Amino acid sequence: MPTALFSVSDKSGLIDFARSLAPLGWDFVASGGTAKALGEAGLPVTDVAAVTGAPEMLGGRVKTLHPVIYAGILARPSEEDRAELAEHRIGEIDLVVCNLYPFQKTIAQPNVSMNEAIEQIDIGGVTLLRAAAKNFVRVTVICDPADYAAVAEELHQNGFVSTARRAELARKAFAHTARYDAAITNYLAREAGAELPSTLTASLVKVQEMRYGENPHQAAALYAADESIGPLGGTLLQGKALSYNNMLDLDAAWQAVQSFTEPSVVIVKHLSPCGIASATDLATAFSQALVSDPVSAFGGVIAVNREFDEGTATALGDLFVEAIAAPAFSEAAREILSSRKNCRLLAIPEPIDTTVEFRTVAGGLLAQQRDYGDPADTTWQVVTARQPSAAEMTALQFAWRACQHVKSNAIVFAVGTATVGIGGGLPSRVDSVKLAAAKAGEKAQGAVMASDAFFPFPDGIEAAAAAGVKAVVQPGGSVQDQAVIAAADKLGLAMVFTGVRHFRH
Repeated sequence: MPTALFSVSDKSGLIDFARSLAPLGWDFVASGGTAKALGEAGLPVTDVAAVTGAPEMLGGRVKTLHPVIYAGILARPSEEDRAELAEHRIGEIDLVVCNLYPFQKTIAQPNVSMNEAIEQIDIGGVTLLRAAAKNFVRVTVICDPADYAAVAEELHQNGFVSTARRAELARKAFAHTARYDAAITNYLAREAGAELPSTLTASLVKVQEMRYGENPHQAAALYAADESIGPLGGTLLQGKALSYNNMLDLDAAWQAVQSFTEPSVVIVKHLSPCGIASATDLATAFSQALVSDPVSAFGGVIAVNREFDEGTATALGDLFVEAIAAPAFSEAAREILSSRKNCRLLAIPEPIDTTVEFRTVAGGLLAQQRDYGDPADTTWQVVTARQPSAAEMTALQFAWRACQHVKSNAIVFAVGTATVGIGGGLPSRVDSVKLAAAKAGEKAQGAVMASDAFFPFPDGIEAAAAAGVKAVVQPGGSVQDQAVIAAADKLGLAMVFTGVRHFRH
């Protein structure tokens, strides 16, 4: 009779699956708590210790690690291997059902000690899965309770599991153990204080097949470390599935809006912010962000850092929006937005803290710590004769945070706590100033300007002053700093150096 070995941490669906096999004549072997669960359900089961002749040891750390078990799993369907099993009185194992100690869930809990985490590193289970997956030509391996039904159906219909199914389950088992080992490796590196470890171990699972990538001729998919996590860690409440471009734009907008503590709105189009504003309420912030560049906002995405409420939904007017990300959406707002069938609503209650960012390059990956803004010890220095007024300083502080999310060379014009013109993604900084000035128009009168990096020449300052800018914030650090300061003094501008650069390529 065929033999199934059960050793599971997650026992969901276990009893029903075993009961479906029992009428087909399967013998059951199980370890520890799994054997107990099957026995209490009235199913005949042989304990692993009775098969191996060795007791569980070291508080359960050693149960299945025995040649009798692994010979039964790894034996090939050949006369030689079967003769060797018979010589040693070892029976074949035809099905291995195993899932692992919940290491990932354990380390996700607050205040977990290193010892607690290490106790959740599965050894025998990983070995069972790898052995069964390696011998998939004969053995069926199940690591996910979601596969119980399909395997049971094949066994009832055909009396065996197809080769194609066994191969598919083997791939799944190897992927499962790879992700498990990656989680352990990354945890230990993090606990050792390695912000960028010497070996990067990543194992991601496909969670969404996309219609296409940036263009229709490009295939695309979304991968994540946890298949249970929705896009950007959120839940899509309305609209079509998010596209590749939607995901990029929403991520840019969502990351940007997290930089602000006041009710804030960020509008992004083609990965570039075209409007950012903070106010006492979201509706006002949205209206101010939209004024920054209403033409570019058409067909863009919006991210907010408060519940998207009725007033903000009404303020949208007839603006076409691809997607909106928010911590939550009020019922009244959802009712208003329900008529926008093509507008995706993404609720992200808890932002995922991505401390490391990755970019692909030919043949590899680049990794860097995420830019969270100025380090805590940053000190701003007024370098011009004229000091910025209190109102100008408030606007400079807002513009400085906003420009950190604009593609370099990044220039932001702001009035109060709202952008009025944004220029970025250009190879020339003075051209970014001119673009921001063109976007701002008359709104540039009395505005402030933020630049993500230093001005290499006075021409950027001169162009800003000509547009109506009255105060500037920039890192400083150019060999031309004195010439730039002199130009600002000559034009009556106040200028602040931060000493911190915020390139975003």
